[in-house]
Amino acid sequence: MRIKKNIAVSDTGFIFNPSSGDSYSVNPIGMDIVRHLKQNKEIVEIKHAIMSDYVCDDATFEKDYYDFTMMLRNYKLLEDE
Repeated sequence: MRIKKNIAVSDTGFIFNPSSGDSYSVNPIGMDIVRHLKQNKEIVEIKHAIMSDYVCDDATFEKDYYDFTMMLRNYKLLEDE
């Protein structure tokens, strides 16, 4: 799973899709996940990074990660697999 190459991501949590003109903002955890997805990291790497930086259990991470990536997919911010 990877963020589309044309998607602009700022360091402050703003995401811009030039294809649609839509922009979004994400919280710090969402920003970290987006940054890792742009680097084409696997879920195991992302999970390790997030869980080392934030207080979170496995079940909560997995539910929130899949919910968040589903939202990114619905907004057409992820590359097709």
